[in-house]
Amino acid sequence: MRLTVNGQRVDTGVRSVQALVESITEAQRGVAVAVNGEVVPRSTWPVTSLADGDVVEVLTAAQGG
Repeated sequence: MRLTVNGQRVDTGVRSVQALVESITEAQRGVAVAVNGEVVPRSTWPVTSLADGDVVEVLTAAQGG
């Protein structure tokens, strides 16, 4: 399956938002996801399927100043 993740085209076998997030970051908190411009609530990550061609943004909060 081909996705665009954070602006980069990737070929992946992951099928859910949860699996994609786990493959990108180890962060347990401060992560937000949007698929095709729609924010995906964390509670639905395990059941939100990804489809070929989806555009996904995975954002992590950074501390600093």
